[in-house]
Amino acid sequence: MSATPSDGSTPSEALNPPAVAQVPLVNIANILTVTRLVLVPVFLFALFVDGGVSDGWRMAAFLVFAVGSITDFIDGHLARKYGLVTDFGKVVDPIADKALTGAALVGLSILGELPWWVTLTIAGREILVTLLRFWVIRYGVIAASYGGKVKTFAQIIAIGLYLLPLPAVLDPLLWVGMGIALVLTVGTGVDYVVRAMRLRANGANG
Repeated sequence: MSATPSDGSTPSEALNPPAVAQVPLVNIANILTVTRLVLVPVFLFALFVDGGVSDGWRMAAFLVFAVGSITDFIDGHLARKYGLVTDFGKVVDPIADKALTGAALVGLSILGELPWWVTLTIAGREILVTLLRFWVIRYGVIAASYGGKVKTFAQIIAIGLYLLPLPAVLDPLLWVGMGIALVLTVGTGVDYVVRAMRLRANGANG
């Protein structure tokens, strides 16, 4: 009489477990991520045509940036909801996010519309967070915080306002929007440093 495995499976199933389905590399989430990367040079072209003074081209740059930003929210949602998470997506998705936002900030600074210190502050925060991730990776992964998501949304709104061909009378709105984004950028950066230090300390003492 043959024994039945404790998990209830038949002997043949125990010896030959069903293969785990592989997530295809080419899926809708990864396609959206790559699309966001492709949109970066398109965005820069629209931004710099006619020295950035053409209302039509500025609107085009805004629309390209908006589409790219929307894909940022959609691809992650689809990947998690439908089990489409891949190593490719884990690596390329944050690169695509930073490429689009970074291109917009640098482009606006080159055009003289956004102070370089603002661009360098935001870029410096992202570089610091990336380095911290590598620093503590052996002890664990720091989950994305709600504040980080709000920060990203605030940056997108602030950059979008700068890209739109708005009248000069609305400049204070741009400053307020970017000011909020800066406060959130620095604040979440400090929070990430604290959590990274705590994680490393706990890991070293464990």
